[in-house]
Amino acid sequence: MKRLIHLTINDRHYEVAVEPNQTLVDLLRYQLGLTGTKKGCEMGDCGSCTVIMDGKTVNSCLILALQANGRNIRTIEGLETDQGLHTVQEAFVEKGAIQCGFCSSGMILSAKNLLDQNPEPNETEIRRALSGNLCRCTGYQKIIEAVKSVSTQK
Repeated sequence: MKRLIHLTINDRHYEVAVEPNQTLVDLLRYQLGLTGTKKGCEMGDCGSCTVIMDGKTVNSCLILALQANGRNIRTIEGLETDQGLHTVQEAFVEKGAIQCGFCSSGMILSAKNLLDQNPEPNETEIRRALSGNLCRCTGYQKIIEAVKSVSTQK
């Protein structure tokens, strides 16, 4: 039996009916059309489904939609503004940190969340913040360089 939940996604309020076993990634992708959040391993290992929920990065494949009731969620679609891409998104493009793009939304959101909490992270802190996100294309160095380029520590 579906249950009604209320949540805020990318500064927009939603009221949606969800199944008890529905995951947040499925709600985002299939019910709300926010397909920037990727569905990968469905076990919380790859990080492609990473979103920011109440200021913390989470694997949306491991969160039930019911658990998101009353929460504030930011997806990759919520980073771009009328002025253009977020600075982290721009840095990923400029540094060649995006190749196939499958891990990009999770990587970018993890990097943004790190920089929101620590605008001057060192390389170890960057690597730790991104450690839950797997990339099969870049070898990570360009991703690290992209995050460094927008930190205030440069």
